[in-house]
Amino acid sequence: MFKNKQVILLFLAVVVLGVSGAETANARHAGLRAKGHIAGNAPAVLWRKPVDIASRDLFYGPGGQEHQPHEPYTFLKEDLDGTSPKFDVEDRDGVKWKVKLGEEARPEIVASRLVWAVGYFASEDYFLATLRAGDLPAHLHRGQNFVTPDGSVRNVRLKREASEKKIAIWRWRRNPFTGTRELNGLRVVMALINNWDLKDVNNVVYEQKDEAGPKHIYEVNDLGASFGTTGRSWSRVKSKGNLHAYRHSSFISKVTPIYVNFRVPTRPAFIHFFEVPEFVSRLRMRWIGRHIPRADVLWIGGILARLSPDQVRAAFLAAGYSADEVEGFLKVIEVRIAELNQL
Repeated sequence: MFKNKQVILLFLAVVVLGVSGAETANARHAGLRAKGHIAGNAPAVLWRKPVDIASRDLFYGPGGQEHQPHEPYTFLKEDLDGTSPKFDVEDRDGVKWKVKLGEEARPEIVASRLVWAVGYFASEDYFLATLRAGDLPAHLHRGQNFVTPDGSVRNVRLKREASEKKIAIWRWRRNPFTGTRELNGLRVVMALINNWDLKDVNNVVYEQKDEAGPKHIYEVNDLGASFGTTGRSWSRVKSKGNLHAYRHSSFISKVTPIYVNFRVPTRPAFIHFFEVPEFVSRLRMRWIGRHIPRADVLWIGGILARLSPDQVRAAFLAAGYSADEVEGFLKVIEVRIAELNQL
């Protein structure tokens, strides 16, 4: 009995520390949220009807062929934010790009294209199997293991520097679209691609100006933790862009006449239990994949069903996956879209 009480007390202590730690972690971004207070009457935009969905080019994605990067590249600086190694380069046209290395590079390419194809906003991302950058330091603070002896970097994602001004981070739980089918559709798409890294800090608001005036564009800005496990795994390689993990993961967990529950995001692997702030914050994300109105699931399912197999193939080919991997990922996505439309 005494030992049981000790275990319970230890567990409660971990939870209390976790809540405090999670609040501390959130506080790190409070300045950006405060600085990014969205003022004015500019309309907020999360989704646009993809009237041209059947003709969208998922190989080149939102930026199209004309916006792809051009060598030679010049190293500018290393970016130490986030968990993935990154650095900035400038191409021959003077365009600046964020280079991401590691496990997130390829799945982020695919995810950005699928999200954009069904009407949501996404960055202009491109994949390079090999990148050489002038002035690259002899040693990077992060990601040196991805640099080959000849100084080139393999399998990288290049994100075009946005011309729009980043003004805020938006929250999944409280935003102008809460309760709308557009936000619920985005939640379904995150489950479709197994994007389990749904931290608020991965969401950004941009101010975009055109002939009609300013708009506030809401975007999921980091999609790299996709096409792997349904939650943070003990293995980084397994949890992102891993066909075996994606193929064997569960998709829909519960269906009622009113709502649908998805498996994504699940709690992280227990090996992360003592990373208390991280563990607690991810437990709090699980609601994002739950209690999504069935009507909204069917709505986005119908839009996804308009994508052709060749379009989906193109998205994976753009990320440098092998022919066998492309067909494997395509099959999982086709089955999942069919499940959405059979509810």
